[in-house]
Amino acid sequence: MPSTSDPATTAAAAADIQTLVERTGALGRIRLNRPKALNSLTLAMVRDIERALDDFEDDPQVAAVLVSGEGERGLCAGGDIRMIYEGGRAGTDAPATFWREEYRLNARLGRLRKPHVAFMDGIVMGGGAGVSVHGSHRIVTERTRLAMPETGIGFFPDVGASWFLTRGGGELGTYAALTGEQLSAADAIAFGLADHYLPSARLPALVEALAGLPASATPADVSAAIAALALAPPDAAVALQKPAIDRLFAFDTMEQIFQALQQEGTPFAEAVLAVLKTKSPLSLKVTLRLLRLGRAAPSLRACLENEFAATAAVLRSHDFYEGVRAAVIDKDRNPQWRPARLADVAEADVAAFFEPSIEPLFPEAAGKGERT
Repeated sequence: MPSTSDPATTAAAAADIQTLVERTGALGRIRLNRPKALNSLTLAMVRDIERALDDFEDDPQVAAVLVSGEGERGLCAGGDIRMIYEGGRAGTDAPATFWREEYRLNARLGRLRKPHVAFMDGIVMGGGAGVSVHGSHRIVTERTRLAMPETGIGFFPDVGASWFLTRGGGELGTYAALTGEQLSAADAIAFGLADHYLPSARLPALVEALAGLPASATPADVSAAIAALALAPPDAAVALQKPAIDRLFAFDTMEQIFQALQQEGTPFAEAVLAVLKTKSPLSLKVTLRLLRLGRAAPSLRACLENEFAATAAVLRSHDFYEGVRAAVIDKDRNPQWRPARLADVAEADVAAFFEPSIEPLFPEAAGKGERT
């Protein structure tokens, strides 16, 4: 794979490469390189990252791996949703192939043998969270806008969200998954989705510091290099509402959550309820069930297995194609959900998302009770 450290790789050629891979000192770098598409992940990029991880994990000169995004706008805005939309409509295996390989990559990132540093600078959504939140050293900046907005397109938060949004105490993760609201750097840290706050202007200095570590550097050495440049984050706006969020989202049905929000009657509750009413009712119910299963799950892999099984029903659902049409294809921002009301979503509609996959995501772990 061409590398920006290769003199033969010209600037023009590098612009055509979706994933830039290089080793700088002791740092193995993976740079998502589709800035005009907000670095949205393609299948080729997922495979590039896997190959890069193979090389970096086996390279004794690499002490840590850094994932970042090219351009000023963000790390990654998600997966290639247009490809999934078109592939699903055409009945090809492209969507299932993408999800299978993406989710397996998410699992690998969650157990990488070397420190995994992620620059969560700018927009970090969906698949962008999948290549960062599972890291060991997650950096946010004043430009960070982290979100899992899938209920707004008739989908559900995936890439292991039913794991990483359910590890903390309380219901902040439930709130984030159902509403899809953007989180600032401070809220990302408060939600347990990031570790350190750095002004974006300091990121180049951190790259230099990490590259200058000895090849024998430990995770503690990586943490020390980050801490030397990190600052205390600003105040967290959403997390200030934690007592209310914990109370209002503590239920196991969407009907109960809606009722609690209606009865609360505060400006915050009214604003949240208005947001939820714009989402796919079916997606809300599927998402909440995935989260509750995730809270009791033994591992990230178990959560990814549940999510992968649910994608088969996504490709058969009206709301996914309607949601993508409204947000990405026609961009009229006016999806017509079916059913349009929570009360009209049948249990059978939800249950269809929880049928076991014919081809498990991790067949090698099936029946073994694996906890990785």
